[in-house]
Amino acid sequence: MAKPVIWITRTLSDATLERARRDYDVIWDEADRPGTAEDIIRMSAKVDGIIPCHSEHFSADVVAELDPRLKIVANHSVGVDHCDLPALRDKGIVVTNTPGVLSDATAELAMMLMLAAARNAVAGDRVVRSGNWDFWSPAFMVGKQVTGAPLGIIGMGGVGRAFARKARGFDMEIHYHNRSRLSPEDEAGATYHEDLESLLAVSDFLSLHCPATTQTTGIINAGTLAQMPKGSVLVNTARGSLVDEAALLDAIDSGQLAAAGLDCFVTEPGGNPDFSSRDNIVMMPHVGSATVSTRDAMGFKALDNLDAFFRGDTPPDQL
Repeated sequence: MAKPVIWITRTLSDATLERARRDYDVIWDEADRPGTAEDIIRMSAKVDGIIPCHSEHFSADVVAELDPRLKIVANHSVGVDHCDLPALRDKGIVVTNTPGVLSDATAELAMMLMLAAARNAVAGDRVVRSGNWDFWSPAFMVGKQVTGAPLGIIGMGGVGRAFARKARGFDMEIHYHNRSRLSPEDEAGATYHEDLESLLAVSDFLSLHCPATTQTTGIINAGTLAQMPKGSVLVNTARGSLVDEAALLDAIDSGQLAAAGLDCFVTEPGGNPDFSSRDNIVMMPHVGSATVSTRDAMGFKALDNLDAFFRGDTPPDQL
């Protein structure tokens, strides 16, 4: 029996590519560029399944043009805001994602960004690296202490809970806002805020871990930033669309925010060039899950979903 044909849109981990080639007829381009709408439509007539990343966009217009041969989109991501899920379902295309395997890696990066933002890491690295460190005093590069501080978390899914576990190692006081309250076991002593406003009021540090939806787009804006304590720190390792970037810059420049740590931006790749002149904005290029073990786990989860589908079972992570 012929193997199913799958298109892997980007360069996945070596272990993932090796396993995929063992079990499937794989189409993969080493050029490692994002698949365009035209690419997706063209390839849908050649393959039975696709493993895309968040760089490939399955809009309603794209989905309407997909060939009936394509039966499954097995995302190499947890977030699926790049997919029009109702359109794909109406087309009869199964969609899966990779939950539960990248929480710790993303939480680690959020912790790195929070600490770096709080302790002037960009400015400190710059002054030492440039050879311009010729001064010291007790007032030099004084930052904001993390230990014992109140931490607000918006979104207590897998990543939010992993971040809370790590923050407890710094004796932080955990507060959270979520669509629903967690069980006492998952809450682990954190304080639940049904209203976003009450969470913001106590968040000396605020970390975003919610999905991008119509309800959460722009959730951090001039109004919500103004409700945070003056001199607070914002961390975003979720999605760039959660933050009004102009309002973020205004809050940084006014001192309402002391600093920010960002792994995602409205425009990706590229980011926001206006952020580059602010040493109190720490930036990474959307690499929250970029560890070897996590990339392997994500790739294997995508393949697990394909395996289940092609043997006639319901994929474990079907949406």
